[in-house]
Amino acid sequence: MKSCFIFLVASLLSGALLAQGKHQFALGKDNFLLDGKPFRIISGEMHPARIPKEYWRHRIQMAKAMGCNTIAVYIFWNYHESAPGVFDFKSENRDMAAFVRLCKEEGMWVLLRPGPYVCAEWDWGGLPTYLLKVPDIRIRCLDTRYMSAVSRYVKRLCQEMVSLQCDHGGPILMVQLENEYGSYANDKEYLKALRSLWVKQGITVPFYTADGPTDFMLEAGNVDGCAIGLDSGGSDADFQRASERNPNVPAFSSETYPGWLTHWKEQWQRPDTAGILKDVRYLLSHGRSFNLYVVHGGTNFGFTAGSNAFTPVQFQPDVTSYDYDAPINEQGNATPKYYALRRLIAEGTGASPAEIPAPIPAMDIREFALQPYASLWSHLPAAKKTAQPLPMEAFDQGSGLILYRTRLVGRKSGSLTITEPHDFALVFLNGKLIDTVFRDGGNWTVKLPKTAVKEPVLEILVEGMGHINFAQYMIDRKGITDRVTLEGMTLMNWETFCLPLDEKYVTSVSGSRADSGKVNLGTRPGIFFKGSFDLTTTADTYLDMSGYKKGMVWVNGHNLGRYWYVGPQQRLFCPAPWLKKGRNEVVVLDLQQMEAAPIRGVKTLE
Repeated sequence: MKSCFIFLVASLLSGALLAQGKHQFALGKDNFLLDGKPFRIISGEMHPARIPKEYWRHRIQMAKAMGCNTIAVYIFWNYHESAPGVFDFKSENRDMAAFVRLCKEEGMWVLLRPGPYVCAEWDWGGLPTYLLKVPDIRIRCLDTRYMSAVSRYVKRLCQEMVSLQCDHGGPILMVQLENEYGSYANDKEYLKALRSLWVKQGITVPFYTADGPTDFMLEAGNVDGCAIGLDSGGSDADFQRASERNPNVPAFSSETYPGWLTHWKEQWQRPDTAGILKDVRYLLSHGRSFNLYVVHGGTNFGFTAGSNAFTPVQFQPDVTSYDYDAPINEQGNATPKYYALRRLIAEGTGASPAEIPAPIPAMDIREFALQPYASLWSHLPAAKKTAQPLPMEAFDQGSGLILYRTRLVGRKSGSLTITEPHDFALVFLNGKLIDTVFRDGGNWTVKLPKTAVKEPVLEILVEGMGHINFAQYMIDRKGITDRVTLEGMTLMNWETFCLPLDEKYVTSVSGSRADSGKVNLGTRPGIFFKGSFDLTTTADTYLDMSGYKKGMVWVNGHNLGRYWYVGPQQRLFCPAPWLKKGRNEVVVLDLQQMEAAPIRGVKTLE
């Protein structure tokens, strides 16, 4: 009881302490120490890259009002370094220093989770896909090519973060070293080298690691001198394993899960509230620190969603929404789970939580029409010729679509096998769609019919649906990653068309003269549709894409992400800051549908 009271007093004073300047955060044997006194971390995790910057403060305030005193923050390396040495820490949602300063302004401490690998259901776990251009690259180890890139990232990020450590007057208490490394590999020298890199660049606060609460994961993933994070820790047995790994540093639940992720073709994951209340009740009653992963998920805008695979032929891409069934939902509202946790944390700490901020307004938008506007096929870039297909990354492309074209000589019909299609492929013969191939399951063969054409034209359009972000199959290039065979004959002499679907490309298509009169527009899928709606006021909304099949949506140039009729997600979040009073333009690229359908805006994800 005395220990819990000390934790309570420290927690109550944390906001006042944070405003007072420099502080020392240290690892005691059993407790975290803030200025020499025991301190309990009650953290809620959120990711600035998944939240429009206009809503950052609101989401931080929501976590505080639930009873959190700390915000855990993943930083996604590939969101900031698009090409070797090309960094961006200012545009859109990328100003990480500004987010951390907001946390301080709101009286919240920060756990910094900078990777370089983070998982997080984010494309390739945050690693930059330019690394995949190196044919034999090895990641998350002491491969010199990988470590050279890591060193560049660490140096640049520290320019943003060093001054924001608590011993410099900022809110950052600890920095996480890598992420769940014990689930991936066992190179302790790599982990030590990472710690040395951060220290060399000015990180002076303590480090922690995060691993599953098993003996082998903790042995492989934890480094002496680092606090032990448990993903998750919710029992005496979990914390006993941490103590056996190292009894001289504190352990905490670095990821306690109120919700869970959802893949395409699944039902929405909805863990019950009783489970998370049981875990948090245990942690509070035992004076343990913990981090709720996630208190607010946000959205995988654009092509940022990752994927999972636990066998060589499995592929599970994540949906666009990162609602995660979190206590604060995708649109920023408090859920019943939020209120239950708020009551429990208040009871467990004796502290009165801050007032809950007013909800962000949401609105319905009346149904509006779209029209077919342009064909992907009439907006192809210059071709690049190769003997055999190469993946996107070989052409410095990390996401979007890639088209492969060849003429059939010799074999002209029969079983066509794509080894391997990453991730969704459409197969065309002489401009006619023959079949689609989805990577999951390993069934990558289609039947090509006989034709009267002397040299039939084969085209394979491939969509990358997010690089694998967890476990052993992370070397995951997109497009066609090996070869294409027809009845066993390897097909050669390919033309490749790179279609990253970036802002420059979509603007060029949207701004060009409509080509609806061209034959190609009506003969095969890959159609751009365009429409607009007028607003007198703005608010958050969800665009209902249930009238379409598979593709992407842009609103006023902002990529809302992917939709797919297989579900469960049929509605895409469109935040108010991306809308404007007056005319708003919507562009849809559908890969399977050729007829326009209307769209409407609704207030909720479901």
